[in-house]
Amino acid sequence: MTQKLRSGYVYHKQLIASDELNTLITQISNSQSYYFLRYAHAVSGICRKLPDERGEIEGQLFNSICEIRWRKYKLGYEVLILSQQEFKKLQEFKELTGNWKICDRDAYWHNPEETRFPKGFTFQDENNQSINAKDISIKQRYFKDSDTATIHFVALTVNSNDQHPKT
Repeated sequence: MTQKLRSGYVYHKQLIASDELNTLITQISNSQSYYFLRYAHAVSGICRKLPDERGEIEGQLFNSICEIRWRKYKLGYEVLILSQQEFKKLQEFKELTGNWKICDRDAYWHNPEETRFPKGFTFQDENNQSINAKDISIKQRYFKDSDTATIHFVALTVNSNDQHPKT
């Protein structure tokens, strides 16, 4: 069954300050948001809450509307926003050129004990308690430039009716 493509939006900004990144995360996060952080020595797993003490070199926030990706550099962060919603008030963000179309597909989980995650892979609620991956309805959102028929980005997303499983 072919899914109808919808309009998508891709934004980018380099050298964003830490406090500006935190403000952006606060503005875009909602009750459906999940986070994934990468450290030099480990990954956080998928979490419902950002830890109080951070220090990640890369991170993601994703919900039913968008995914934000950030990467730390010496002078600040580089940020990419992949969204199904247009954001007109993003200060100094540039919209990437392209005729962006999106569609969502089911995501499939790897075994958490698989060797590609040597320190394990966890799913945590807001109290850092483990939750079952099957209780999270995560999907993949494909961002395709219709002019070139090329998929440039695959973002994580959740069903719009997903309200975090009760733990």
